Amino acid sequence: MSSSSQTDVNTGPEMQEDWTYKAEMPMLPEKYQNGFWSPAMAKHRKEYVKVMVPMLCVVVVVMWLVLPTYWGSLGEAKEHIPNLTGYLVNRDGDGALGQTMIQSFMDNTAGLGVAPHAHLTWFIVDGSTLTDEQVIQHVVDEKVWTAVVVNANATQMLINARNIGDATYNASRAITHWYNQARNENAANSYIVPYTSALLQGTLAVFNAEFTGQFLVSAVTNGTAISTAALAPVTVSQPFWYTQFNLRPFTKTVSSAMLLVGNIYITIFAFMLTIAHDGARRVIHPYLRFRSYIGLRIIAPLIIYIPISFSYAMISLPFHVTFGDKYGYAGGFFLFWLFVYMGMAALGLSLEAMITVLTPRFTPFFLLFLVIYNVSTGTIPIELQPKFYRFGYGFPIYNLSIATRTIIFNTHSQLGKNAGIILAWAAFSCITIPLFTWWMRKAEVRAHESQADAPEKRP
Repeated sequence: MSSSSQTDVNTGPEMQEDWTYKAEMPMLPEKYQNGFWSPAMAKHRKEYVKVMVPMLCVVVVVMWLVLPTYWGSLGEAKEHIPNLTGYLVNRDGDGALGQTMIQSFMDNTAGLGVAPHAHLTWFIVDGSTLTDEQVIQHVVDEKVWTAVVVNANATQMLINARNIGDATYNASRAITHWYNQARNENAANSYIVPYTSALLQGTLAVFNAEFTGQFLVSAVTNGTAISTAALAPVTVSQPFWYTQFNLRPFTKTVSSAMLLVGNIYITIFAFMLTIAHDGARRVIHPYLRFRSYIGLRIIAPLIIYIPISFSYAMISLPFHVTFGDKYGYAGGFFLFWLFVYMGMAALGLSLEAMITVLTPRFTPFFLLFLVIYNVSTGTIPIELQPKFYRFGYGFPIYNLSIATRTIIFNTHSQLGKNAGIILAWAAFSCITIPLFTWWMRKAEVRAHESQADAPEKRP
């Protein structure tokens, strides 16, 4: 065959069609050989933008939905300081000190002489209605945040000490101030102690000067009174003062990690386990009956939370957290572990439920909602926040924090209530998990059946 005939065979219609097909195929960029703006990367850049731009918009929207909640929980605290209540108990009767204190505390409650909202709300209590033990118990039981007691016959005891020159007179026994720091250290350190101390010191500074002035005027012509009072100089220089008692000290600063940030860690650990469990169960869930699958989704996480929560609780042991203040060291530790486990179950199962409908891609957004709305009520008392934040009373982290304070600092026990709310969250998730799973699984089964019924394609 001649050379021209061979050329005609090689350029026949079939070969020309193959060349045309190859010309129409898109050029794929070679791996590891292109810059981001290379022409060959145009299709991939478009796919990248399609993923990132919507996600950027979602992040911004979620940011504005969630973060203002936390900002708002702290932004108006000073406007709600009057929601913190206290007792002024007058045991001095009609004595000058007792009556002065009553008037001063009433004026303070009305906001006289102080900046707007820069005061507590004081209830005036007759000294005959409550004993000191009862006053202390009211503060410990969190019926009030603090209590100031003008002790019995304080005015007359000062007069008697001047008259006889009693050098043992102690001015600080005139008034007693009780407070409960461990109820909330932020409120105690920032508002209760500073505001009460300022009120007491301001009132006593003015009253002491007036009371001493009156005595000096009356004793001008009475040399005996002056000489006798000189034997007890404190009765002239500072006739009345006060003593503070912290009924439940916030003794361990490491406890702060367990009260708020640690609860965030619990939620994050639960989220990590949820993501891992989602990947693991995808391998076997298509082969399980619905009942077995629900058992796997609920029981497996509850088992996994046992060693994780115990490990978390043990981290506090080397730092000498005071587990023994109320229930004994061993009892306090295991009770703390139990609450950590219940908290992890409440938070983790809620994530387990939501990952069903949100998928792993969008579950982190629910995690953000879960964390922010829980911790918004955990830093300062809900009494110092707008009414909107009263939802915190029914959230797991708030109740876990309150229970932890009871175990560590022997504060007022609400363990039954705290446990009930936390377990209610876990129980609710045990309802939503089957519902969400049934809904999603129904779609999966329908897709599987339609695929199985489809006729096989013939070549």
